[in-house]
Amino acid sequence: MIKNLLAEDGVMAICQFRDDGALVEGYGVMSDDMLPKLAKFAHDYKRMVQGNADQLAMFTQMSGWTPPGGWLVKGEVWAVCGVSNLVCVIDLRETTLNPVMKALHEAANW
Repeated sequence: MIKNLLAEDGVMAICQFRDDGALVEGYGVMSDDMLPKLAKFAHDYKRMVQGNADQLAMFTQMSGWTPPGGWLVKGEVWAVCGVSNLVCVIDLRETTLNPVMKALHEAANW
């Protein structure tokens, strides 16, 4: 199911991971030993973002901070983004973030 995201311009790898960070499935141009590391990174980063959102909600006493809709780490050439338990690596020279994030969000809701 998530393999269809590789058809999006710029998507170099896509992974689905469990709530403990273990790789469920992964596809792309990364080596087979890198996909579980990507899944673990995404799991840890997701938990960190959730913790920050929880703190913002608690200290500001404002609704809307949680749950976070996703996260993004962007460099000059590459970006790593996650929604729910999906994560993908994007080559920014080949695309912009909006279409990939939209497709990732749709795939997370399958």
